[in-house]
Amino acid sequence: MPNLPSFKDKDLLLCALTHRSYINENQEATQDNERLEFLGDAILGFVVGELLYQRYPDLSEAQLTRLRSKLVDETQLGKLAKALKVGELMRLGKGAIKDKGRENPALLSDTLEAIIGAYYLDSGLEEVRKFLRSLFQSILNELVIFEPFSANQSVTVSPSIVDVKNRLQQWSLSTHQQVPEYFLIEEFGLDHAKEFIFGVRINGQIYGKGTGRRKQDATKAAAENALLKLGLVS
Repeated sequence: MPNLPSFKDKDLLLCALTHRSYINENQEATQDNERLEFLGDAILGFVVGELLYQRYPDLSEAQLTRLRSKLVDETQLGKLAKALKVGELMRLGKGAIKDKGRENPALLSDTLEAIIGAYYLDSGLEEVRKFLRSLFQSILNELVIFEPFSANQSVTVSPSIVDVKNRLQQWSLSTHQQVPEYFLIEEFGLDHAKEFIFGVRINGQIYGKGTGRRKQDATKAAAENALLKLGLVS
């Protein structure tokens, strides 16, 4: 596992490590990391997509999309951030620290994205590309299966990587000729530790519910819950 990159502009790194809960409690700090997170998310998606496109010429567009989604989701980024000891460096408010924010996968993944955005501004795309490629090489070996086929090797994405929302939509269209509708049931928690509960309904019937730190994670959990009830995943 590589270390976090070195920054020429230390203020950029400091901003990337600053959560809005810290800003609320410290008047000397004026900028949180949310804009850098936005930038880092876009750069991360591009660089990982480029890496997969170059490394796996035999994968289809759908397989590449599923694999990229798995690599950059909250769970995986949280693990990487933890391995890079990002939690120890984050600037958090007292409430966020009390709520174990340094171990929170959502905060860890958001901060890692902010660091990526800051590093891009600090050192440019090529250095970001080198850092991210070194970060994801070993992970790729765990998520992709190589299967012999005649004299060549065909490459397939591990069946454990499932786009649950897409799978539910396919079932819904074939069975009900309708697209699933995701709706917010409840949101709760402090600003630094929000949680969302979403439901998914088809043809007026609720098929599943899910909880997540982000809306997209809650809708994904709702889709997975629906598939489990339908017996379409185990």
